[in-house]
Amino acid sequence: MAFGLPSLCFRHPTAMKIRQSFLLILVSSLGSLALEDLREKTFIFPEASNTSLVVLRPARQQPLTSFTVCLRSYTDLSRAHSLFSYATRKDDNELLIFKPTSNQISLYVGGSVVTFSTADISVPKPLWEHICVRWESTTGIANLWLNGVSLPRKGMKRGYTIGPEASIVLGQEQDSFGGGFDINQSFVGEITDVYMWDQVLSAAEVLLIQYGGHPSDPLIDWQSLNYEIKGYVVVEPSRFSST
Repeated sequence: MAFGLPSLCFRHPTAMKIRQSFLLILVSSLGSLALEDLREKTFIFPEASNTSLVVLRPARQQPLTSFTVCLRSYTDLSRAHSLFSYATRKDDNELLIFKPTSNQISLYVGGSVVTFSTADISVPKPLWEHICVRWESTTGIANLWLNGVSLPRKGMKRGYTIGPEASIVLGQEQDSFGGGFDINQSFVGEITDVYMWDQVLSAAEVLLIQYGGHPSDPLIDWQSLNYEIKGYVVVEPSRFSST
């Protein structure tokens, strides 16, 4: 037999306040959960923090021996900041796209890092930057495109497999699985057009993505995005135009 408090007790003002407070805490802890087409929308990270982020949930959790990640960002930050953080319980830098300076982009795989210099690419600041990175385990070759320009290829983690159980975050750099955020590495600005594939896309496909193309079967799909907002992040119409 189940026992409970009489329903009458919830009409007492004190009991009702406790119940309302509990519901408010529950809703806040759940954050903003959604699955939607975000074409022509952008995530705005209005201020530096260690609490504001977007959690991305891929279509499939699986080991990765290759990947392509593309996104578009807009910021006037000159300090270090994270663009895309994929952590596992084994390694918080399992896959990380990070800007240590405004003229460098670093790619981490399995805790190892290669850094690409973008100083020779003329990008007035601030300006939308379209970044695509790809890596494959067989050769260890990592490649980065910035606004359609392919930078010199580098090698890292040949033979490595990226772990399947991932915490994927925009706006923060994870120093532990799903946490360990540092306000001094947080992103401030706008991020849009986020995609990830479990394969190395061709150069032609990367250029297609830059202008709105959509290769099939992404793990993370901006046009059908499973995401959760935590903290102060706003979804607004994007001001980016490819024309």
